[in-house]
Amino acid sequence: MIYLLLGAVIITFLLWPRGRALLKGDGWRVGAGAAAIAAFAVAAYATIRGAWGTGIVLGVIGLWSVTEARRRPIVRREVVHPPKPELSLSEARAILGVGPEASLAEVKAAYNRLIQMAHPDKGGTEGLAAQLNAARDRLIKPRGSARVEP
Repeated sequence: MIYLLLGAVIITFLLWPRGRALLKGDGWRVGAGAAAIAAFAVAAYATIRGAWGTGIVLGVIGLWSVTEARRRPIVRREVVHPPKPELSLSEARAILGVGPEASLAEVKAAYNRLIQMAHPDKGGTEGLAAQLNAARDRLIKPRGSARVEP
C-alpha cells in the first residue's frame, strides 16, 4: 500500500507539466524535500525487508528530489510599501517651526538647528530625520512656482 502511495506522489511530481507550477514559490523546495524524506524512509524499509532493487530505486529518487530542492533558487518576495503622502506646506512649517512668511534663510536655519538634535548620529531617530528632510525639501522646493498652500 505504501509503495502505491509513494509511487503516485513520485509520478505526480515527474509527470506534472513543466509550464504549470505544482507548488508555487518555495513550496517546490518543501515538497521536494518531503518527497526525498519519504523516498529515503521507504527505501530503508524496503532494503531492510530484503527488496534491494526497490530500495536502490527509491534511494536514487530521494537523491534526485534532494538535488532538485537545492538546485532551484529561493523565491524572494519584495515588500511593497505604499507611497507616503506628500507634506502640505502647513505641515512642513509646523515640523520646522517656522511661520508662513519665513524666508529661505530662516527655513535653512531652522532645519540646521533641528537636524543637529534629531540626526541618528546625534541620538535622534531615522524617522524624525526623514520628516525634517521632507519638510525642508517641501519648503525649499515647493510644487509649482508659488509657495501657496494647495
